Order: sequence, then structure tokens, then C-alpha cells
Amino acid sequence: MRVELAKSAGFCYGVRRAVELAEQAAQSGRPCAMLGPIIHNSSVIDYLKEQGVGLIQSPDQAPAGTAVIIRSHGEGRAVHQALAERGCPVIDATCPNVSRIHRIVEEAEGEGRQVLIIGMSDHPEVTAIAGWCVHPVVLEGEEALTQWLEEDPKRREIPVTMVSQTTSTHFIWTKCVEKAKKECTNLKIFDTICNATYKRQSEAQALAAKSDAMVVIGGRESSNTRRLAELCKALCPMVVWIERAAELEPSTLYRKASIGITAGASTPEWIIKEVYDKMSDENIEIEESFAEMLEKSIKTLNTGEKVTGVVTGITPTEIYVDLGTKHAGYIPVSELTDDPTVKVEDLVKVGDEIETYVMRVNDQEGVVTLSKKRLDTVKSWEDVEQAKEDHTTVEGVVTEENKGGVVVSIKGVRVFVPASQTGLPRETPMSQLVKQHVRLRITEVNRARKRVVGSIRAVEAEERAAKAAEVWANIEEGKRYTGTVKSLTSYGAFVDIGGVDGMVHISELSWSRIKHPSEVVSVGDTVEVYVISFDPEKKKISLGMKDRSQNPWEVFTGKYQVGDVANVRVVKLMTFGAFAEIVPGVDGLIHISQIADHRIDKPGDVLSEGQMVDVKIIDIDYDHKKVSLSIRALLEGGEEESAPVEE
Repeated sequence: MRVELAKSAGFCYGVRRAVELAEQAAQSGRPCAMLGPIIHNSSVIDYLKEQGVGLIQSPDQAPAGTAVIIRSHGEGRAVHQALAERGCPVIDATCPNVSRIHRIVEEAEGEGRQVLIIGMSDHPEVTAIAGWCVHPVVLEGEEALTQWLEEDPKRREIPVTMVSQTTSTHFIWTKCVEKAKKECTNLKIFDTICNATYKRQSEAQALAAKSDAMVVIGGRESSNTRRLAELCKALCPMVVWIERAAELEPSTLYRKASIGITAGASTPEWIIKEVYDKMSDENIEIEESFAEMLEKSIKTLNTGEKVTGVVTGITPTEIYVDLGTKHAGYIPVSELTDDPTVKVEDLVKVGDEIETYVMRVNDQEGVVTLSKKRLDTVKSWEDVEQAKEDHTTVEGVVTEENKGGVVVSIKGVRVFVPASQTGLPRETPMSQLVKQHVRLRITEVNRARKRVVGSIRAVEAEERAAKAAEVWANIEEGKRYTGTVKSLTSYGAFVDIGGVDGMVHISELSWSRIKHPSEVVSVGDTVEVYVISFDPEKKKISLGMKDRSQNPWEVFTGKYQVGDVANVRVVKLMTFGAFAEIVPGVDGLIHISQIADHRIDKPGDVLSEGQMVDVKIIDIDYDHKKVSLSIRALLEGGEEESAPVEE
């Protein structure tokens, strides 16, 4: 016969912590008592009584000054208040996972939300959770949730926060979540099922499915152990449920080729060892020695150690990690990544295996604070050094503006980028780079001084050079590009068409007469341009922007003829008259003699640039595309001879 022991058999970290706290209280020599059995195992309770730990059933039974141990399932707010009133110090052995639920429901109700607890209404853990609310609702499954919603349709609109008993099944919880998501319009969900329970049950089922017999060890009062036995019975032909080794009759297991052993969360290692010893006496070979199993289950952790665990839960502030030890592992979101823009759900998911760095161990509370960011930083130094050697491009997030430059975080490594290497124009504030993803080249690394220098400009220059080469290889007259206006001068605009700047002369920006390019475009604008000419040797490109398909003269002649009246804009004053824009791209001359019905010394006496005036078209020179205009003709109401057209 061969026997296989489930890896997750025995104490979970919450129960182990509770027993250790009780043992420490007994060793302190001060009066102490458990408020109800701290775990569902009579053998452990008897052992603690022998150590001097008393047992009471309610706060009013506690003698004044007696330290009271709160069991791993926790207690409600009223119990804590009652003990405080009696002057009894509290040794809180509540499982950290359960304590987290207490905080969630207390905060939720404080925000005016209705708390829904999915679990068995008579379970002590559920009773304790409900004790941190004023108006909790406890539902045992999807059917109960449906009934609660149908009793009052308005419940679908109220703010709801839903949590689960830690030992509930994923099947029940998932069904409730699916139902709530469909029905509730203001819902917050916290997956508070303990992964240790799920893992223990899954391992037991897998072991039962391949075994001829299963031995389940645990107290008769433990719902956790009862559930293990039920799951095993569904998959294995023989299941033996015992509390102690004395109950095991090895002869019942004879002729069984394979035997599996699992134990409830309230079963200590020494009881499992009793069963082990008894089976060893019968010459039954154990797959894994008890010593090895015990070492794994009670493994201690040290600050600075690298550990691997499984993600069991994700909240907006923390990631919960099962380390396979007596400790509950937590990664604060601030210790997950340096990237402020990334979502936690995009980095980790429940069930993922994750390697982390131990920041702090709190044996008193059974909690260990972890950091993925710090572990990544160690690895990142190696990557940064390699990037400098290989001249490769790296990516990071600008975290702050520093004196003389900016700081970029590359997987936790701070890289200083001098202002001259940011790629920004001198007048541009460097603060606009903060929180932006950037690509850079590492130029200096001094690990001893923790100094790294990089250049964003170097990457941009290389990329621009590559794009420029592509532009020059494919450029041709008439080719169109989508570009970005980089700068303006009095004579035109420079446009980046992809690594190369081309010049749009002011006369090519618009058919209208303009004084400055800023009347048409601004720096940063995206514009459509076409190539008029180019010189590869001098690296010059002449671009056009105005639409050549719209011939202004044809637009004018199609709309106006001699004798028509038009509302025009005065665009330029000369000594001999004023030029006015009739349509964009076509100007006409108002000779000085046609500006007024009386003699004037100069056009500026009557007109100003930009002024809109009504004029009469008195002559059109189709051959030379010139137009004569008259204001005087409209003032006198008579016909005027064509005035001379001058330029």
C-alpha cells in the first residue's frame, strides 16, 4: 500500500496564528480565556485548557482584567465593546482574511451602502461579520438573493456591497455575483473567499479521484472538515473521517492500493503525525515524509527574502497572496508597480503565480507585507546595465521634474534625463513630460552610486533620421503628406512631414492675401501639404498647402461680371488706390479717383486695411486677370468709365 498526503492538509495560517496567540497568552502567566473555542478541534481546546487557557461563552463571563482571546472566526463590534467595558484586554486571533471583511462591511455601511453577506447564517464567521453592521442581509445562495431582490424591486437601485464567507464555495459565490451584476445598478463586489479553503478542497478532490480510500482528519464540529469529507465521498469509494489516530482501524485499509490523507484547517500537525505514526507501525509507506510536510507548513519568513506565492484576491488597495505558510501575504498597490497609469488587473490576476520580496513580517498578526516592485528593481538594474552595453532602447514613465531635467522610472530604477536630452524645445516646460511614457537610451550607469543617466533625444534623433531617409527615398513632386507645423516665420511655415521639415511659403498657405502665416496656421497644427519642389543635395523641400483644384479666377468669373456690386475687404493701401479682395485669390483695384465722389489726397483718408466696403465692378481684363472697382459709382449712382489698373 502507498499513502499520499495532501500538501494543504492541516492548519491554515489563520488557525495556526490563533493557536500560537493562545499559547503565548498561556505562557505569559496572566489570566486568559477563550471566548468560545478558538478553533473547531476538541483536542486542541483540551490542550490549551491544560496550558491554563480558560473557556467562556459570553463576555459577561469574563472576570475583570482577564485577557480574552477572540477566536479565528472573529466577533462583532458589540462583543469588543462589552469586553472593553469589563476592562478585559483583547487578544484578537481573528483570521486576517476575516478581519479584512469586517473593515469592508463597516466602511460600506458608513458610506450608506447595503451590505450583503453570502454564507451560512448560523456560521460563527458570518455572525461576526454581521456584527460589524447595523442592517446586514445574510443570504445563503443565488435563490435567496433572487428572493430578496424580488421582495422589493427598489432594492435593485440601492447601493449594494457584497462579500462572502471565507469558506463559501466558488460555485455559490460565482452564481450570486452573476445574479447581482444583472440585477443591481449600484454594486460593489469583494471576493473574500479564502483561497486556502479552495486550494485545500481542490487538492482533496484531486487526491480522492485517484485513491482507493481517503482518510479525512478533523473535528466533528468543523464545517470545513465536514465539507472535505463530503467532497471526497463523491469521488472515492471509501472515506474514513476521524478526529484522532485512536479512531483509525488500519485493517479497514488493507488491500487498498492507494490511500489519500487530508485534514481540515483546524487539525494540528501533531494529530496528523499521530495518524502517520500509526500507519507507519502498520508498514504503510508514506509518499512524503511527515518531517518534510511539517517543515513546509510552518515555514517562517524573513525580511529581504524572495518568496513565490499565488494571487488569491485583488482590491483597489491591496493584492492578497497565498505563500503556503502560516502568514497572510499582502502587496500594497504602491509596491506592485511604479507606473501610475497602469491598472492592477492588467498586471496580475487571481490564480497567477507571483515572485515577491518580503518587506516586513508581523508574526503577531500573522501578516507579511510584500513588494513586487522592489524585487523587480533588483532585476531591473541588470537590465539597465545590459541596455547600456548593447545600446538598446528602453521604456519608462517620467515620475518627476528634477533640477536640470526629469526622472524616468524604468522598472523601479531612477534614470536622470538632463534637460538638453529631453527632446523638448528650451522654452517648453519639462513638467509636461511627467506621467508620460517615454523611450530612451542609457548613456551612463554607476550602480555603486545608484546613478543612471539617459537620453530621450538620442532615441528621437535616431527615429527621425530613419524616417527622414524613408522620406527622401520616396519623395516626388505633387506627393501629398500629412504633416505637423513645427515653427512659423514672417515668410512662411515649416512643416514636419515625417522626419523632414519642408517650407510652405506664405504665398502658398492661402489664396487670400495674408500678412503673417499665423493668420492661417499655428504651431502644432496637423495640415495636409503637397510637394512643389525639392533639392536632395541641399536637403530643402518646398511645400504647398492651398488647394490648387480651386482656381480663384474661375470662381470669380463664374460669380461676377462687369456692373455687379460686391462686398469686398480692403487688403492693401497704395498711393494710387487700394487693393480689395473680391474672392480668396482675386483682388481688384479701387483707383484713388474711384474711392470718393470728391477729390482726396490719399486712399487712407477714406479707407483702412481690413475694412469691408461695397464696390461696383467697372472693368474686367480677362487676358491679364485684372479687375477695376469703384466706390464712387455707387455713391453717384451713375456709370463710370474704367479706371486705370495699376500695381
